[in-house]
Amino acid sequence: MQKESFIWDRVEKQYRRMDRRIDRIWIVILTIAAVILFTIDLGELPLRDWDEGTVAQVARELQRAQSGEMRWLFPTLGGEPYHNKPPLIHLMIAWAYSVGGVNEWTTRLPGAILTALSVPFLYSIGREIFHQRICAVYSALVYLTMLPVVRHGRLAMLDGAAVCFFTFMLLCVLRSRRNLRYCLGVGIGFALICLTKSILGILLGSVALIYLFWDTPRLLSSKYMWMGMLIGAAPVAFWYGAQWLHYGHDFVNKGMMNQSFGRIWSSVEGHSGPPWYYLLEICKYNWPWLIFVPASLRLAWENRNLSWAKLVLVWLGVYLITISIMGTKLPWYVFPIYPSIALAIGAKLGEVENLPLLKPLPKFWVVMLSILALATAAASTYFSSIATPSQELQLIFATLSVTMALAALRAQRGDKQFLKVLLWGTYVSLLLFVKSDYWVWELNEDYPVKPVVQMVAQANLEKNTVVYISSTNHRPSLDFYSEGKIKPASPDNLKYYWKHDMQPYFLLDEKALRDFPSGSLQLIDRQGKWTLVTKNITPLTNE
Repeated sequence: MQKESFIWDRVEKQYRRMDRRIDRIWIVILTIAAVILFTIDLGELPLRDWDEGTVAQVARELQRAQSGEMRWLFPTLGGEPYHNKPPLIHLMIAWAYSVGGVNEWTTRLPGAILTALSVPFLYSIGREIFHQRICAVYSALVYLTMLPVVRHGRLAMLDGAAVCFFTFMLLCVLRSRRNLRYCLGVGIGFALICLTKSILGILLGSVALIYLFWDTPRLLSSKYMWMGMLIGAAPVAFWYGAQWLHYGHDFVNKGMMNQSFGRIWSSVEGHSGPPWYYLLEICKYNWPWLIFVPASLRLAWENRNLSWAKLVLVWLGVYLITISIMGTKLPWYVFPIYPSIALAIGAKLGEVENLPLLKPLPKFWVVMLSILALATAAASTYFSSIATPSQELQLIFATLSVTMALAALRAQRGDKQFLKVLLWGTYVSLLLFVKSDYWVWELNEDYPVKPVVQMVAQANLEKNTVVYISSTNHRPSLDFYSEGKIKPASPDNLKYYWKHDMQPYFLLDEKALRDFPSGSLQLIDRQGKWTLVTKNITPLTNE
């Protein structure tokens, strides 16, 4: 009897070692796939407004600061105090600048790497809440191949990093159910979120607490959990206390009320929308995975007594309701919801994997995949037949069309391999997308900044010369690339500077150029619709 027990103990230990080895293999595979997708051709396109330009400028001022200035604690933007967000990610970018120079690649790299790490973190969360590994694998792969996750994760924004820290915090929450030492990790994750996006830490921390209240209430009475939270709150309290002592009520009014809490009850800078704004955002950009969302949410509700369903419902419900009733609406605010959607879809796809061979799949899935195949084929044809054909968009949509068509055919036959086709084809399509010039499509909303800055640089003007551009739009990317030397000006301001400055320098578009007498202008250079000019000063001669 003892010998038999000894044999079974050895078998169980070997199984556990094999299980952990397989998990490590999957974590490595997912990390490599995520890093490739999030970093390939990362620096090929210019920074966009507003977020990227602002983050980059703050980081550059941190990198250039003298050691005694304590910019790491009191960051600046254009030399003025920067109260919008704590500087954790800005400091990471500043460090990247000191290693790789100031450029688009180093600006976007820290956020991209952190977002890529959220993929294996989500897989690990899946391994904690699902009985089957395949559900965790599908959850991570679906999350990896969501268009908004890839796009915003590659940009120099704070949201991808915040999601990375939240998935780390949730992983520690789940593991603390069997090992209280992970309570410290919960506090660390909470601190990292707060030092990245301030008030977001309170919302995401509330999601974790509500989940614990429903699933594992005993942890809420654990002194180790609250000790971990207090340890995590310490650096956050230090940063906010330092700001208040240094700036006083100015920080409270601008940094906390106007920028953070003000977004809850009012629309900051005019960014408003209806309560269903984020539902539309989810519906617009999450194909093909949106096909599986109704069935996935229904499965979560039917299994709401299980740990994974509780996490999905609390995460999705609490976060979505909160941001939907907020006054300020911005597309990337919905980013932290995507991992919960991926977990729900992963649970449903894992259930599909366990179906008998060639069992019919929902007709809705087949019909929607067929519609997507036709729609993407039409888009590919359109971009190949327009006046200026785009081979990149044609190839991207053609790849998507083939993927959807093959997946629809396999799904129609009840072949579960349609999921592998869908995942692989979507990943390849996203690779083609991020290697194109279209993944930062906001760059087409206004004039290109870098050619304008290069034209001014080639003019070899005197140091610290300010050039006024005939545009009323304040563009942080222009501030970053020109280092504050090109400033927007209204038509009235241009005329004032022209009249009162000895030798003003203007960047004028075609309309503004017509407002000045041609004889009074000295043309320096021209690039596209912009013309760099100054006063035509004719020297006086003695008769």
